[in-house]
Amino acid sequence: MSVAFRRESDDEHMEPVFEWPIPPGANLVTPRGLRLLGEELAALEAAIAAEADVEARKKLQRRQRYVATRHATAEVQAAPENGVVGVGSAVRYALNGAERAATIVGHDEADPAAGLIAFTAPLGRALMRAEAGDMVAFQGREDAIEILAAVADAKVQA
Repeated sequence: MSVAFRRESDDEHMEPVFEWPIPPGANLVTPRGLRLLGEELAALEAAIAAEADVEARKKLQRRQRYVATRHATAEVQAAPENGVVGVGSAVRYALNGAERAATIVGHDEADPAAGLIAFTAPLGRALMRAEAGDMVAFQGREDAIEILAAVADAKVQA
């Protein structure tokens, strides 16, 4: 029989399962970010213990390994000083003539729809270390963003 018509196992044709990718660089987090990682880790451990289905448990365990690594490598950032943008800053800025606001947070607690921008995101990288009154380069323009104010955000510092 030709090799072309030989059927191997179904496992041979399955897509490989990869680990959750760990973002490169430092794992800077706010105190809230560390708490959220701890809460997710505890919830995953409980879900794994309660899960009877082997495949579902494997998916949960993959996520657990990611969250455990992120929790273990987290570097909690002190509250930034007022007027300087850092991880944990609530920033008011003007972009293209429109005033906007965002809070700079760690990678895993980012939620752009809620105004929580990761320090690793393009906007977050542009804002980091800027001071109130600075003009910041963004998207190829040297003066695209004006920093109006930066204060420590109490919600992410708790």
